[in-house]
Amino acid sequence: MNIPSPPKHQLLRVATYNIHKGVQGLGPRRRLEIHNLVHAVEQLDADVVCLQEVRKEHRRLDTYFTRWPELPQADYLAPEGYEAVYRSNAVTRHGEHGNAVLSRWPVIGHGHEDMSDHRFEQRGLLHVELLFHQVPVHIVVLHLGLIAASRQRQVAQLARYLEREVPADAPLIVAGDCNDWKARLQPSFTAINLIAYAGRHPATFPSRMPLLQLDYVYARGMQPLGVTVPRGRNWARMSDHLPVVAEFALPLALPERGA
Repeated sequence: MNIPSPPKHQLLRVATYNIHKGVQGLGPRRRLEIHNLVHAVEQLDADVVCLQEVRKEHRRLDTYFTRWPELPQADYLAPEGYEAVYRSNAVTRHGEHGNAVLSRWPVIGHGHEDMSDHRFEQRGLLHVELLFHQVPVHIVVLHLGLIAASRQRQVAQLARYLEREVPADAPLIVAGDCNDWKARLQPSFTAINLIAYAGRHPATFPSRMPLLQLDYVYARGMQPLGVTVPRGRNWARMSDHLPVVAEFALPLALPERGA
């Protein structure tokens, strides 16, 4: 008789980072940080990196900065062996930017949905399905609006999207810049069974003197273990946000004995 083995847990490490399009400063004091962000993403050592404000192209900046990468930023930032998936949220006069996922694990599907709530803010979600130890895991990257009522409507839209596109029993991560500095969206996320680490959440904005938590990692179907926010002079320079790194225990069934 085959006796099922007890499930074991695998650690999934997820980071979210608003990279501010790889450029910091204004006017003649603008500086290119995308080359430093390459090393920063590697240091995060995450299985999945969820990025916001990622440039695909910008036809003025790539001439203003002599070292502007030839690759789109998502591909440029992906560490060796990672897959990069990018979808645009905003198309501007000189280029476009959006969300990206960098995955250490094979990507088996992806999608996108426009979440723009009004004409002054172009927003969207990126949905990536990956195979983690042969288990499909869904990743959704968000960048929510600046207006509180917009954010509430966008979370309601997220709920409809998840109900339509993600199986109820599938492990799920929802991460990104929620612009939720008063944590008013927490009940809305809880209502759709998305939970974050219950301990203290360090502030992530502004990066030079963090006062607010804008960046979150939520999960369904796995146990949150902890959250860290890298700090220091270099992290404060690269973007106006600090990254968040969250760890989750994902139960994986072992093969049956004697199989």
